[in-house]
Amino acid sequence: MIKIKGHEINPVITKVACSRKSQQFKNKIETLLKHIGVSEYDTEIPLEPIAIKKVKASATWWLLGHRMHYSCNTQNKFVDNLYLVFRVIELEINSLISEEQTIEEFIRAFSEKSDVDVSRKKARELLGLDEQENDFEIINKKYKDLAKELHPDKPTGNVEKFKELNNAHKILKRELS
Repeated sequence: MIKIKGHEINPVITKVACSRKSQQFKNKIETLLKHIGVSEYDTEIPLEPIAIKKVKASATWWLLGHRMHYSCNTQNKFVDNLYLVFRVIELEINSLISEEQTIEEFIRAFSEKSDVDVSRKKARELLGLDEQENDFEIINKKYKDLAKELHPDKPTGNVEKFKELNNAHKILKRELS
């Protein structure tokens, strides 16, 4: 089990028909989004031609004038990452439909700027991490080490760099939590 956005999800390991399963997960995501009024024309779910590659999967959609986005790159195959994207969206939409959360909370959970991938890459660079690093424990340790060094109360402190560091950590925390 892995924990994503407060949900415990049992990841799958797809062994056969990866491209076909990717298409099925894309179709399932589009069907889920239709339940809350998002048409397939307001949805972007790029498929990887070779679904067994270790590639990030993502879904982007527009709802009530907001750009919504969710991506996952924690698994070893694109198809398995797309499965997790599907499951997170499914759980969140079910929570919305059952009125466990409001539409505002749903929008806040998925609303992202169009340059989110660039921001995440820059955040990892600032922390001195590999651009594929997704282990939040490693990210957190690196953040804490740099925060000690850059804290304004320290002789080596730098207020602006400390703010940048906090922002970078917040961007990655949001992506991985």
